[in-house]
Parts: sequence; structure tokens; C-alpha cells
Amino acid sequence: MNNEYLARAREKVPDAKTLIVLASKRARLLATGAPPMVRCKDENFLDVALLEIAEGKLVASFEDKPQDDFMSEIAAVKAAAAAEAGKKSDA
Repeated sequence: MNNEYLARAREKVPDAKTLIVLASKRARLLATGAPPMVRCKDENFLDVALLEIAEGKLVASFEDKPQDDFMSEIAAVKAAAAAEAGKKSDA
């Protein structure tokens, strides 16, 4: 890993956890064939991802829209199962 790229990326994304997630997800995309957004002398996917972050080509965004609520999905499945069980017992 190139420490210069890491230092520059930390200036753009100071939170270490966010930087780790952002860089690792982008490195995974690069490894599966996504085209790089910058020219990098290193062929390491993580270095390319860090350089993209450092140059502002890749940013972390936190949208305010609600995420899928896993617990409400579980409740809906339980309700549907209970309704189905009620229909079977009435028959």
C-alpha cells in the first residue's frame, strides 16, 4: 500500500472506518473489472482506490433516505405466516 496515497486520502476522508469501507469496496470493483478513474503507477487495486479518493474522484455519500427496514420485513413475513396458518386451521 502506498503511504502517500493513504495520507492524501485521509485528508479527504478523515474518518478511518469510512475510508476503509470506501477504499475496500472500490478496490473490489476494480478487481472485478471496473475501469479506474485515475492513472496510477501502481497496479494494486487498493492503491488505485486510495488515489481516486485522494483526487476527489470517489467520495463517500450518506443519503438521508431510509434504508430497507429488515425488522419490518421479518414482521411482515411472520404476519403472513400467521394468516396462512389461520386459514389452514379454519378449513
